[in-house]
Amino acid sequence: MTYLFAVLGLLAIGFLMWRAFGPQSDGGNASPSGGHRGRPRGPVGPDDDADFLRDLDNRTRGPNGKEGDEL
Repeated sequence: MTYLFAVLGLLAIGFLMWRAFGPQSDGGNASPSGGHRGRPRGPVGPDDDADFLRDLDNRTRGPNGKEGDEL
């Protein structure tokens, strides 16, 4: 029974140490949504890239906003 309490105590201490010094502890610089400010987000999918969607819209509709056969 003593070993069970020792293991549970070590797990609790390990969890608290991980929460205090783990990968999410950056000194309070995390934004409210959980992301990090100032760090690159990594690759962005084409459906999430505003520049890609704008360019696609310009290619399909044309720069003046009318439908056209530019593809």
